[in-house]
Amino acid sequence: MALLHRYREGRFAAALRLAQQAHDGQCRKGTSTPYIAHPLAVAGLALHYGADDEVASATVLHDAVEDGGGRPMLQRIGWRIGARVAAIVDGCTDSYATPKLPWEQRKRAYLARLQSAPRDTKLVVACDKFDNLRATHDDLLVQGADALRKFGAPPGDLRWYYHACFRAVANAIPYALADRLRKELDAIEPWLA
Repeated sequence: MALLHRYREGRFAAALRLAQQAHDGQCRKGTSTPYIAHPLAVAGLALHYGADDEVASATVLHDAVEDGGGRPMLQRIGWRIGARVAAIVDGCTDSYATPKLPWEQRKRAYLARLQSAPRDTKLVVACDKFDNLRATHDDLLVQGADALRKFGAPPGDLRWYYHACFRAVANAIPYALADRLRKELDAIEPWLA
């Protein structure tokens, strides 16, 4: 059993190292917070809600393809961390195009794929969206509506997108996480109207 435990720790540690490389020097949008804080928060949530080592590894890498290397990064994840992890990360990635497609076009395509995504991908997406909403809520409490200026879409579009994400994942994730996600969405609703 100890050997299996070390193996699992090894996979997550390797994923974390790769995520740190992919996000080196990046900060969360509109802040000075190192970006790696976000994947770590998403991993903590996913582990709390039952993620295994491969899903946890995908959580720390969920933005690495989009923000740190495109398809070559996805291949690297598959080779170094595993095919299942790469498949989950692929399901979390909304764009491979450079430059990125317009925001609404990109999000509609992502949502269409998310509808039929596997349960593991939906867990990672739910944890990601929860952490994003929590951070946005914190910023709104301090900065007011000015906090929304950092996004590439107007408040009404953000509202549509987060509600659509919630509907796509809610039935596939633990009830307690769906409830927390819904409450966080409700908390920022007044700023998105």
